[in-house]
Amino acid sequence: MTTTTQQELFRFLEDRFACAQACTECARACALRASFDERDGTEDREHLRRRGIMCAEVCDATCRVLSQQNQVDESVIRVQVEWCRQACLEGAHSFDRHPGAEEAAAACRACARACDAFLATLG
Repeated sequence: MTTTTQQELFRFLEDRFACAQACTECARACALRASFDERDGTEDREHLRRRGIMCAEVCDATCRVLSQQNQVDESVIRVQVEWCRQACLEGAHSFDRHPGAEEAAAACRACARACDAFLATLG
């Protein structure tokens, strides 16, 4: 194994771990935010609650894919991470419109950035 290949492997593993960690943080923040938004009958609040739940579920699933020790097809990883990135961007956009949801929006953006970094590592 050449030095460049070792460096690429380390970068890949670091970015994969960073992405999984960001997904975990985002899932936590979104689930917490969704639990705050009680069903009050308003369409806007229900949309925000559902967005939080969906983002949390997508991030959790992405973290599981990234954490698997066995070999997962790169195309499966790419699709999952791209889906996560999109869900996080949509979540951040939704949370931006609601006071008190800043932490969830920031976690979503951080996760989207980590997904971008990992996708760049995939090439």
